[in-house]
Amino acid sequence: QVQLVESGGGLVQAGGSLRLSCAASLGTFNNLIMGWFRQAPGKEREFVAVINRSGGTTYVADSVEGRFTISRDNAKNTLYLQMNNLKPEDTAVYTCAASYGVAISVYYGWASEYLYWGQGTQVTVSS
Repeated sequence: QVQLVESGGGLVQAGGSLRLSCAASLGTFNNLIMGWFRQAPGKEREFVAVINRSGGTTYVADSVEGRFTISRDNAKNTLYLQMNNLKPEDTAVYTCAASYGVAISVYYGWASEYLYWGQGTQVTVSS
């Protein structure tokens, strides 16, 4: 069983930055494919970014390309999401997710590909 705990959310003005963290309880963090999803009020959950086990391969959604960066520190069992140039439409609950795998699945944007989920952290961007 993997427990994931997010932190770093908050209220920020448009154009600002935040860094989200996701701490994993499992010692074999480096065996996990890790992802970030978000869900805005009244909308479906949306894929944001994914990173492979070593951190050498990442994919991000078109809507955040060039603004958000996913990374990980396997020594600290921690996943990150650096969010720059935030926009009001980025307002959502951000949740990290994990799954076992040798490589990132071609279905990495599907929530069903992930086994473990955190509780989420609220990000609010004011205009």
